[in-house]
Amino acid sequence: MPTYEYACDPCLVIYQTRHSIAASGPEACQRCGGSLRKVISAPSLNTKRFTSPTEAKYSKLSVSDEIKKEKELQKVFETIWVPPEVKHNPWDEDDH
Repeated sequence: MPTYEYACDPCLVIYQTRHSIAASGPEACQRCGGSLRKVISAPSLNTKRFTSPTEAKYSKLSVSDEIKKEKELQKVFETIWVPPEVKHNPWDEDDH
């Protein structure tokens, strides 16, 4: 299923979500209630046989350059998954 991004410019937030082509994405910002615009982004294509898109993205950067680049990107827009990511720790004990 493709990943789509929707931006709220006043809040500087990008909402990432996965849905079918026929389904509509989120219509309003969860913070301010304003309208969202669909962000056009490049598809994640693995043409150099990297094991992950992140590895491909940073394959030619040093570790310090990679950290610097990510910090700069995070200063501009915050990314939020809709619905929120499921975080599960397999080492947590069940309450059953």
